[in-house]
Amino acid sequence: MTAETFYGADDLTHLEGLEAVRKRPGMYIGSTDSRGINHLVNEIVDNSTDEGVAGHATKIVVTLHADGSVQVDDDGRGIPTGTHAKSKLSGVELVLTRLHAGGKFGGTGYKTSGGLHGVGASAVNALSHRYDITVRREGKVHQMSFARGVPGVFDGPGPKAKFKKQSGLQVERRMKRGEPTGTSTRYWHDTRYFENNATLDIEAVRSKLRNTAFLVPGVTYVLRNATDGAIEEETFSYPNGIADMVDFLAPGDEKAVSGTLMITGEGTYRENAADENGVMQSKVERRAEVEVALRWGTGYDRTVECFTNTIRNVHGGTHRRGFDRAVLKSVQDAIGRTRGLLKPKEDPPTLEDVQEGMTAVVHVRLPEPQFTSQTKDELSTAGITKVLQGIVEQHIKAWTENRRTKTEAKTVLQKVVDASRVRLTQKQQKDAARRKTALEGAAMPPKLVDCRATGIARSELFLVEGDSALGSARHARVSEYQALLPLRGKILNVQKASLADTLRNAEIASIVQVLGAGSGRTFDLSTMRYGRVILMADADVDGSHIRTLLITLFARYMRPVIEDGRLYAAMPPLHKITTKGRNAETIFTFTQREMETTVARLEKAGRQIITPVPRFKGLGEMDADELWETTMNPATRSVRRITLDDAEAAEAALELLMGEKVEPRRAWLVESSARVDQSAIDI
Repeated sequence: MTAETFYGADDLTHLEGLEAVRKRPGMYIGSTDSRGINHLVNEIVDNSTDEGVAGHATKIVVTLHADGSVQVDDDGRGIPTGTHAKSKLSGVELVLTRLHAGGKFGGTGYKTSGGLHGVGASAVNALSHRYDITVRREGKVHQMSFARGVPGVFDGPGPKAKFKKQSGLQVERRMKRGEPTGTSTRYWHDTRYFENNATLDIEAVRSKLRNTAFLVPGVTYVLRNATDGAIEEETFSYPNGIADMVDFLAPGDEKAVSGTLMITGEGTYRENAADENGVMQSKVERRAEVEVALRWGTGYDRTVECFTNTIRNVHGGTHRRGFDRAVLKSVQDAIGRTRGLLKPKEDPPTLEDVQEGMTAVVHVRLPEPQFTSQTKDELSTAGITKVLQGIVEQHIKAWTENRRTKTEAKTVLQKVVDASRVRLTQKQQKDAARRKTALEGAAMPPKLVDCRATGIARSELFLVEGDSALGSARHARVSEYQALLPLRGKILNVQKASLADTLRNAEIASIVQVLGAGSGRTFDLSTMRYGRVILMADADVDGSHIRTLLITLFARYMRPVIEDGRLYAAMPPLHKITTKGRNAETIFTFTQREMETTVARLEKAGRQIITPVPRFKGLGEMDADELWETTMNPATRSVRRITLDDAEAAEAALELLMGEKVEPRRAWLVESSARVDQSAIDI
């Protein structure tokens, strides 16, 4: 083994302290662009907000200094300054220099909090050129500074001052009479860890403080912008909480269809969680608080903002899922109970219809929530879905049935029904235009026998093996919704061919053109002209090969058809058994074994059978009535849906069975030969 290939213990790296943050900053703050710089602010503000949620802070001030630093002041309890028994560090130094250290791991410090992992403040410290913190607590003002996470003292203001390493929290002075407790943080982010053009987005900071003020009505947030020298101050305080937030988010040019519904409640769920000793416990009971505000307006857009413990979840998550389910089900149920809203056979509204013109805020508070990442963009706590769904359903049902709000509720329900009707009308017009364009704008293959249906819900395209079968199928089909496209011979094996060769193949080009949805990366399922595609080939070896080639084509270049469950294989019969006598009947069978079993059963019952039992050599041998009854009638036919449950396994199977490499295929055939039922082989 050469020196270049040797791999030993010395090649392993152990990152201690805050080194991991500096080595992989994106893992801790989401990204190293402007969003990452703004995330640093959010981490410090969230820590102060947790004090406000716990009832210990009433004012949080964020100052953006002209030198690029950010300062956050709160009047909370202040970070504990005593010495931690295990680490022998002060509480301040512990939470700022150690990952996963803090008061939010199930202790008594916080019931719920935005911080979870004890990473936020220490990550900001690790990525800051200078970090100053002042804690006012227990009658003393404590102060400490850090340079890129290392504790020490600076001999002057700003990050360019001379730095000297020094551990330990310093007492600066005694607190003045009436001076509030709390924490003040000021940091200068280190530009070395961020992209060259990354800057602080002041509007994003403003939005963050405004949103949090909506969610924590008892706390006042102040933004002091001194980036241009002069100080511009904005105050955010909203006594009505998320009801005010709905008013703010709703488009200003639309009229309200309903008043703002305030929904609050509590519920429990269970999940696996570790106890204070780190031992995993099953089905630990959690209690969640739910707060939702929503209203409908005359507009068409929907706005649904989701938050967990005051943290905005940009991508929603399990609470958004519960909200959507609850709103859809409760409104659908209310429409069903209200006489005269829906006409007979009208489809119920969809979620899109229900939330048209809706503005909503969903806020949940729960202990130890789970997120998909450190940036908390999406909540993943599973149990909250049912909790929120139950609370919202109960309140909306009560709102629709309450005498005082019943008239308002009915106006909303009528708006939802009207939105559903408009959507369906527009879809029908779009489908009609799409079909007209496909038929008139581009010359369809002359062999296409199209259907008359303008919508795609019921329409079916049969890819038929050979012109002989086309004759029977043409007479058997229902011309309203069943279309036929005959294929001559076997199409190209696309697993072995290039895209250019594939599209040059006449049969494949016809299929792509008739479906009207493109191919490969440009394939758009929403523009496909038929609701289902059914492969109709003979029940013999050649027919099986043709089906395999067609399935390969769809899997490689039109895969969404399979993923959406819209590709099927017809199952034409092999035999036709006819009995003699007064109560003569005809039975179709699909395998040799099924035919023999059926004949034996009939003979045992004393029935006479016309022999020899005829065998269909192909679809063309059936008359129209037989083909309709056995293969094309949706009420009596048998079809197999082609599925793609495991994309990787399917791709591997296609490459093995249809790819260019012969040796792996031969080996697989030899290994699998023992599994073949020789009596079932079609000879």
